Amino acid sequence: MNAMPPTNSPIVAAFIARTPGSAANYAAARRLFPGGVTHDSRYVRPHPLAIVRAQGARKWDVDGNEYVDYAGGHGALILGHAHPAVTARVTEQLARGTHYGANHALENRWAELIQELVPSAEMVRFTSSGTEATLMALRLARAATGRRKLLRLRGHFHGWHDHMAFGVTNHYDGTPTPGVLPALAENIVLVDPNDEAGLVALLEEQGADIAAAILEPTGSSYGQVPLRPDFVRRLREETARRGIVLVFDEVVTGFRVARGGAQEALGIRPDLTTLAKILAGGLPGGAVVGRRDLLELLDPERAAARGVEKIPHQGTYNANPLSAAAGIATLEIIRDTDAIARTHAYAARLRAALNDVIEEEGVAWAVYGTHTGVHVFVNPNGLAIGPRNFDPLAMGYADLKIPRGNQTVTKLLLAMRTRGVDLAPWPGGPASAAHGEDDLQRTVEAFRGAIRALREEREIA
Repeated sequence: MNAMPPTNSPIVAAFIARTPGSAANYAAARRLFPGGVTHDSRYVRPHPLAIVRAQGARKWDVDGNEYVDYAGGHGALILGHAHPAVTARVTEQLARGTHYGANHALENRWAELIQELVPSAEMVRFTSSGTEATLMALRLARAATGRRKLLRLRGHFHGWHDHMAFGVTNHYDGTPTPGVLPALAENIVLVDPNDEAGLVALLEEQGADIAAAILEPTGSSYGQVPLRPDFVRRLREETARRGIVLVFDEVVTGFRVARGGAQEALGIRPDLTTLAKILAGGLPGGAVVGRRDLLELLDPERAAARGVEKIPHQGTYNANPLSAAAGIATLEIIRDTDAIARTHAYAARLRAALNDVIEEEGVAWAVYGTHTGVHVFVNPNGLAIGPRNFDPLAMGYADLKIPRGNQTVTKLLLAMRTRGVDLAPWPGGPASAAHGEDDLQRTVEAFRGAIRALREEREIA
């Protein structure tokens, strides 16, 4: 976790002076919530921001400070905050009821749109979150194959349930984190991203016991540690050969990398796909989609006809009408407009502009990413790199994945916030279709100012 940055830091002092209301909110939150937050990624010292409203690409904190936002609802808001078409649909549905405890027409329309955009979605099962979706996908794979083990890539995030609680930011050896049963952890096998030889060797040794392989298809944390497309294709070939269910976790990449997700961009058809975030237009909601024969294990009649026991699945907020309304509005916009293309173009321009700043300031950093992703590599190990010769695919996980609590990252985030830009904590952010020219210019100038502030504190050379 993020350690408290030095209190004598001018960067920290400037942030504290600018955000007294957020500090007061955090003091109250620490009495209510573990760590004073409700999501690990929001934890930052001396205190996180307390936001009161958001619109488009901007948000405002309790002190009235305005920010260009790159947190993006943790990646859920590709159309930006409070898109008028989405909020209108939700408002309309709110007057009709928030929960029916019954089937409704909106869930049918929502699923039809998913099938229209994601060709592998032969059937759909809604959940309340991405974590629930990955949990259900893995249960389906185990039930279908009768096998125990799961294959994961080190560093890939698939929610916080027990199967996924290690090998992301720690415990890369597969040992369990606190509260996870050792017997459960023993059924997870880990392989390094992009290590084809290691992947094949592991599958040759244990493939007959592996029910599913799950991955973020563009690389962990939306490409911070990017995957080679050839590696993903090899994984598809090897899993198909061995009867292993391939699960694409497209909770982040779905409807962002392309209308049909990363699988469309890669030209690879997984067996199951997990979706959330953009799926529900910024409201809670997730789904498992994929092969009919796998999803039918949730169907009482079809399971009985196959002579197997149905997999039970409840969920009070599955396909909630409000989430369905927001999801339908969002997916229709994605289908019918150039929102994704505009977001990709903005992100590419931002990456190029930030790299220009890095080069002009003479810092051994780089900004990289694909599609809508923006990653600022602060080079904690002092590698001989620059923005024009940086190749993340040539680097390993240990070099690319910046440790949580890195002081340079913390100060960069605070310096950017003081200058009116809120980056995602890795640091960087997903761009949105709401970002425009003024947002780009503000971000570039804030980045330049933050680098100079870091240099004045001798945080960077």
